[in-house]
Amino acid sequence: MADIQGFDPRTAIVTGSDSGIGRAVAVRLAEAGLDVGVTWHTDEAGAEATAEEVRAHGRRAAVARLDLTELPEAADVVDRLAEELGGVDVLVNNAGTGTAESFLDLSLEKVREVLDVDLTGPFLCAQRAARRMIDRGRGGRIVQITSVHEHQPRVGAGPYCAAKGGLGLLTQVMALELGEYGITVNSVAPGEIATPMTGQEDEDVRSASRPGVPLGRPGDAREVAAVVAFLAGPDASYVTGASWAVDGGMLRMGPMAGSHLTSDDWRRP
Repeated sequence: MADIQGFDPRTAIVTGSDSGIGRAVAVRLAEAGLDVGVTWHTDEAGAEATAEEVRAHGRRAAVARLDLTELPEAADVVDRLAEELGGVDVLVNNAGTGTAESFLDLSLEKVREVLDVDLTGPFLCAQRAARRMIDRGRGGRIVQITSVHEHQPRVGAGPYCAAKGGLGLLTQVMALELGEYGITVNSVAPGEIATPMTGQEDEDVRSASRPGVPLGRPGDAREVAAVVAFLAGPDASYVTGASWAVDGGMLRMGPMAGSHLTSDDWRRP
């Protein structure tokens, strides 16, 4: 059994870190002293901006394009970034996509795309990273960014919910199998976070009202990054196979929503 209590991470790869949660995570890990591999799909300028923020904290940054619809070759990016950084101690699987279509209208092509990006791609990236962690014998951390929809469904998000739910259970299996190598595996399940994906980039979350969320507002990407940084660091040495909801209490509102909705608007995406 590997001893991971003295785990001292030096390098991280954060997929989809050109903006939003991924950028916040990359910067937070740089603040903690890690060199960071940054990936992007369509926003190269955003990725370079993230890299500059990482470097501003005195850490190295490596940048690469990652398209998780191009499998299995896309996972090669993990190996390329690890070689450039000198290893990978932490992998954060953040890149993702979704849908807003009803179940009856979904095409097979769209379902496969979402499953590739949100489930199969993270599986392959984690496999590459885990093999490198095992070869080095220093332990490691894998953090999957899932969603509250790892746990509860949403109308119009069938493939997304299926992928995130699957990634959540995959995380638990990985935790069981990789524990002997000193590798912890956890998921972080955000609720509504103010990011480009939700059309709220740079929004002051304190000024937004969300009556259906106990804390009354959306989350800030930096609040998710703080939890990821904990799970990626030495203080989380006895935490594995868990899902950490960062949702302002949203998941606790199921029965309340059922009793307080005032229209059938929720039935349509």
